[in-house]
Amino acid sequence: MKSNLIASSATLVGFLVLSVTPRIHATERVDVNTTNAIDESFGSNAHVALRFPLQDSKNLSYGAVTDSSTEQGDESASELNRKLSNPVSSIWSISSQFNNFELNNGQWSNNWNFQPVLPVGLTKDWNLITRPVMPFYNIVPRETSPNEFAREAGLGDLALLELLSPANSGNWVLGAGPTAIFPTATSGFTGQGKWQLGPSVVVGYLTKTYFIGVFPQQWWSIGGEHGRPDTNQMNLQPIATLFFREGWSFGYSGNILADWTAPSPDVWTVPIGLGLGKVVKFGRLPVKIQLAVQYMPVHPRISGQEWNVQLQVTPVIPKLIKGVLFQ
Repeated sequence: MKSNLIASSATLVGFLVLSVTPRIHATERVDVNTTNAIDESFGSNAHVALRFPLQDSKNLSYGAVTDSSTEQGDESASELNRKLSNPVSSIWSISSQFNNFELNNGQWSNNWNFQPVLPVGLTKDWNLITRPVMPFYNIVPRETSPNEFAREAGLGDLALLELLSPANSGNWVLGAGPTAIFPTATSGFTGQGKWQLGPSVVVGYLTKTYFIGVFPQQWWSIGGEHGRPDTNQMNLQPIATLFFREGWSFGYSGNILADWTAPSPDVWTVPIGLGLGKVVKFGRLPVKIQLAVQYMPVHPRISGQEWNVQLQVTPVIPKLIKGVLFQ
């Protein structure tokens, strides 16, 4: 690995995101014993009238948390690590993922993915998981002339995933639903300029010692800028993680990418990566920190990703909505 690859990862390790958000709870609390969730965000001073039947036909009440502790403050680090590894987990978190790609042309591309996961139960049997991903690009190199590169920075395209998941599936991790990409990029070089829609599925098996699964998402363009090419692409996340004592975990890291519109030698980006993670607690605030290194032996010929050093910091935050929305 080159020295600037190591230096980039060392620069990132000092960054942590600590978050405290307001809590929303039903007038009469109903606890749900589940490993699945819904993601839905509310502003710090939110007041929403929900016009559907709730428990005891009463409205939800909204109020700020009077202390900075979370329900997860007393859980073991190992249990929290398992929940944070689960795409349809029952806890709320805000993940910041920092990627530092070395391309096969010798240039670097850096981005930060902001990924809230905020669960709410629909009923005692079903949960809905909303997982938005907002990318911020710090460096995107583009070739202006032979061996001459300019750099772009800005927001990328927002991705939004909705997964419907059974609340009581034992060790199985199951979910399915639509996924969409919105053309929110601030530069033509940080986004694709297309409205995109498609399906997503997650299937896995989670125990106290390991987690195996697969998490594919597929998108097709359905509109957008006429001058931009149509899209047909897939993001496939293999899951293989081992859990150890005191909140440690070790496993595969990387997302397999496919651009079905590209020439056959340029369709796939296939990483081989390993990640080491640990859940630590700052007072009663749990935070998972994971560092991974990925090598892509299969990548596009032009500006293909070859190496990646990835840092992911995920604090657990208090739940805004407790219980279930529908009786």
